[in-house]
Amino acid sequence: MKKLPPALRNKYFIVLASFFFLMVFVDKHDLLTQIRLKNSVNRLKHDKEYFEKEIEKAKEDRLIIEQNKEKFAREKYHMHKQDEEVFVIEKKD
Repeated sequence: MKKLPPALRNKYFIVLASFFFLMVFVDKHDLLTQIRLKNSVNRLKHDKEYFEKEIEKAKEDRLIIEQNKEKFAREKYHMHKQDEEVFVIEKKD
């Protein structure tokens, strides 16, 4: 005991160091778990923003479709009247 530095012989230091070790490395809510959870929350927030934008785009598309159903059917599904012919022109990249 005499060879240890005075700080290591102090019972308060030992308790504090033990508590710190337990909280950072051993506890259920340790530091690494908190970092992983924070990254997960950030990723989920980013995904939420992305899907909210996609929902807005879908609502706009639905509104356009409801306003002009015939145009949508002709462009998207190549529908035509009986006396018409449809020519589909595809662009090559």
